[in-house]
Amino acid sequence: MSTQRGIPRVIHQTWKDADVPAVWRRWAESWRRHHPGWEYRLWTDADNRAFLTAHYPWFLPVYDGYPEPIMRADAVRYFLLDHFGGVYADLDFEALRPLDGLLEGRELVLGLEPEEHTRLLCARRAGLPRVVGNAFLASRPGHPFWAHVHRELVGAHTAPSPLDATGPFFLTRALDGTPYDGTITVLGPEVLYPKPSPYATEVLGPRTVDLERAHAVHHWSGSWAHDAAFTPRVSEGRTVPFWTSQDLRPCARGTLDLDAQRARWAEGAPAPLVSCLMVTGDRPRLAERAIRCFLTQTYPRAELVVVDDGTDDTLEQHVHTLADPRVRLHRLPPEGRPLGDLRNAAVDLATGPYVCQWDDDDLYDPERLDVQMAALLGLGATACFLARERLWWPARRMLAVSGTRVWEGSMVCAKEVLPRYPALRRGEDTPVAEQVVRTGRVASVDAPELYTYVHHGANTFDAPHFAGLFDAATQLWTGGDYASAVRALAARLPVAPADLVHAEHEEPERQHAPDAGAEESAGTPARCEGAAVPRARSRPSVPAERPTVLILTPVRDAADFLPRHLENLRALDHPREALSLGLLEGDSRDATWELLEDALPALTAEFARVTLVRRHYGLRLAGPRWEPSVQRTRRSVLARVRNHLLARALADESWVLWLDADVTDCPPDLVRRLLDAGEDIVVPHCVSEPGGPTFDLNTWALTPDAGTLDWDRWLRDGILQPPKGFGRAYLDELRDRARVRVDSVGGAGLLVRADLHRDGLVFPAVPYRRLIETEGLAALAHDMGTECWALPALELVHPRRPYLPNLPHLPRSEPDPAAESECAAPDR
Repeated sequence: MSTQRGIPRVIHQTWKDADVPAVWRRWAESWRRHHPGWEYRLWTDADNRAFLTAHYPWFLPVYDGYPEPIMRADAVRYFLLDHFGGVYADLDFEALRPLDGLLEGRELVLGLEPEEHTRLLCARRAGLPRVVGNAFLASRPGHPFWAHVHRELVGAHTAPSPLDATGPFFLTRALDGTPYDGTITVLGPEVLYPKPSPYATEVLGPRTVDLERAHAVHHWSGSWAHDAAFTPRVSEGRTVPFWTSQDLRPCARGTLDLDAQRARWAEGAPAPLVSCLMVTGDRPRLAERAIRCFLTQTYPRAELVVVDDGTDDTLEQHVHTLADPRVRLHRLPPEGRPLGDLRNAAVDLATGPYVCQWDDDDLYDPERLDVQMAALLGLGATACFLARERLWWPARRMLAVSGTRVWEGSMVCAKEVLPRYPALRRGEDTPVAEQVVRTGRVASVDAPELYTYVHHGANTFDAPHFAGLFDAATQLWTGGDYASAVRALAARLPVAPADLVHAEHEEPERQHAPDAGAEESAGTPARCEGAAVPRARSRPSVPAERPTVLILTPVRDAADFLPRHLENLRALDHPREALSLGLLEGDSRDATWELLEDALPALTAEFARVTLVRRHYGLRLAGPRWEPSVQRTRRSVLARVRNHLLARALADESWVLWLDADVTDCPPDLVRRLLDAGEDIVVPHCVSEPGGPTFDLNTWALTPDAGTLDWDRWLRDGILQPPKGFGRAYLDELRDRARVRVDSVGGAGLLVRADLHRDGLVFPAVPYRRLIETEGLAALAHDMGTECWALPALELVHPRRPYLPNLPHLPRSEPDPAAESECAAPDR
């Protein structure tokens, strides 16, 4: 088969059998007509399964288990292109001109779907600023991206929607997470997808389709963007109870059919621009969540005006990254202006004839604007409020529906009748709402699911205020009903359900620093003032069979363990001239630092190079170190500690061995046996006693049934924290094997080829594929093309009870929060 710069001249299409429906035959023929001399192959369902059986039999359990044929049709194309290469096109794709020039010199070509598709509700809920189509694909055989896609298919195969399991949303996420994007070409929608789907046209209005630059066009006859089964629409046939002010019309209450107004919009009636107004400052995590709620709104014309008077520019960077013209952020000097003044500044920046209060710490259903504007326009009102709201108090695990009143924060109002906000620091919206109700024509809609008022600990009003609201609630979920109620809430919102269920573990926003890994962690910030750079010195030549190894150890409150740890290091049989040490101490409340300083001269005399670093992160856990609620914070800081130590200590060594200080028993031949495994990443077996159960449960291999399990239920604070044994096998279950490939590694003992670290393999300080720290490192290594291995028979002992040697302790010392120092071995 001839190739064109790596992409073979072959066209693949699929159908359930050889009898292609007449409606698609002319489009299929267009590919033959424009590509004479190319091979054309139509794959039937039987062909597809036979192909997988012959070449990818490991995937058959997933393939056969897909609940819908479209999932199998989606998935098989990723294997066909991996094996054969060429061009794949759906049967409703029409070729307009030859592809030869488009594909020349390229290895893998994908295309973006029309911009309108990113504005559909399901795409906005998925948080996708772009959608990569999977109806046209072109590739050389064996491109590494497809192996990455195959792995992602296994991880996503339980997703309920074809969009997320195998289709365009899946492919978009796979592309966003690939380490192989250097040889991937992503073309704009004008080249392959110039025409929006019929559903997108229906929702967002028609536009002229320009085919001048198009090489092909997708007709969307069976697409996700046209199929109501996969595209959530606004609720059809919906009615809502309403109340009106007395001067609006004679009836004071009734039931409003929202479809009448929606039908008028669909027929071309103008939808007025609504300016949503958000005031915020120095709480970017909440504000970003509120922005996501705005971006999922089904109402066709809205803007979000954000007034930010904080000192932190995190939110500004986030809005810049979004690059969405509907979101406009305006920074004001941090002068402590009253909230009322800031709201007036937002009103002055609004360009729409209607304004909507959009508080930065609450949650909004995708239909909020749609319902309130339909009610406002359908009833001829000048303002619309919600009669009831949902109330959510995560820390107390309480969810409720409020009592009936005019909820100020829910106001949507004609800008021309809105009075100025008074210069108050709280309660500023109450007199505004009262005047609007008193002087205007107001509708009050009873749809509490549209707005969720959240108590997060840093609200304008305090806990007693919220307690009073819950006391007056008309419906309340607590105890066993709470989690299911919150999951139902999350099903309508652009946030992960498990994140909401476990939000009670989070601290108030005002106590949070930005995500670890980007900024310093919460607590006293670490500083780098006066840090000394380790002085390099010559190293004696090392035999080739004994490569150089850097042993790295983070320590905290380790005074009881350090003597034994240093003994273990001295007992290693690897040549001293090939061993260097790096230790980082921080946040200790005992004599760890003093012991290390005292030991430094002797270590310097014994080992090739020694780097000693002190850096505090202000880590103070709210509970025991094993509690699920502290794992995100604890392991995030530990990841940053490891990364910082690595950056400071690694010089020209060939290998890095991470070895915990509280490992009490370490075989002298540990380094040799790990190196002899011949793998780039390998771990020993950390046990609680010789021959006993596994202690380090961060080393595990997924069980055969792992792909069928519901992992989302164990997602806490963004990381997976399942109970022991849930979908995971540990090394004490694998002792009959000399070596085993594992899906995660622990850090009690961990050997890594140093070049992997140099090439970007770090310990993720934020969730990576829902894993963090050493587990996240294993996932990152996998995506970089490196597998992790374990030696079940090579044991390190980490006792469950504290190891307390009979050694005198130095006086305890409190860490200096501002301190960071670094001690390097002097030239010998």
